[in-house]
Amino acid sequence: MNLQTTLTTVLAIAASSAEARDPAQDERDLLKVEAALCRAFETGDADTLRKSLDARFTLTDSQGTVTNLEQNLAEVVKKDPVYEVFRNHHQKIRLYGDAAIVTGITTLKGHSGKTRFEGDFQFTDTWVHREGQWKLAASHVTRMPKPAPTP
Repeated sequence: MNLQTTLTTVLAIAASSAEARDPAQDERDLLKVEAALCRAFETGDADTLRKSLDARFTLTDSQGTVTNLEQNLAEVVKKDPVYEVFRNHHQKIRLYGDAAIVTGITTLKGHSGKTRFEGDFQFTDTWVHREGQWKLAASHVTRMPKPAPTP
C-alpha cells in the first residue's frame, strides 16, 4: 500500500468514527456535561472540572480577562467567588463532528469576599470530543444588560 492510500484510509476511518456518533446523543451528552460543570462551580468541585475541561482550556470572562485551566481550578479550590446560583439555560448546540459550539445564558448569583453579584451572561462554549468524551476547550462570556424597569 502506498503512502497516499494509507493516508486516505486513516482519514476515512477518523472521519467515519466522528460521523458514527448519534447527533441527538451528542446533544444530550453536551447538555449533561454543561449542567455538571455548573454544579461543579456551584459546589467547588475541582475534580469534575479537571475531568471535563480540556488541558488547554481558556476562559475569556465578562471583563475580557483570559485565564487557563489551572487558574480556573485554583479559583474553584479557593472557593472565591462563592456561587449560590450557577445555571445555564436557553442553550443551542451546533455539532461539527468532533467539535461543538454551545451558546446560551448563564445566570449567576453569589459573592466574592464581601461583594455580592448577580446577573445573566451570554456564553459561547467550544467543545471537542476526545477519548470518548466531550471536553470544554474554550468559553467566552459577556454580561447581558439588566432589563429596563417596567413603568
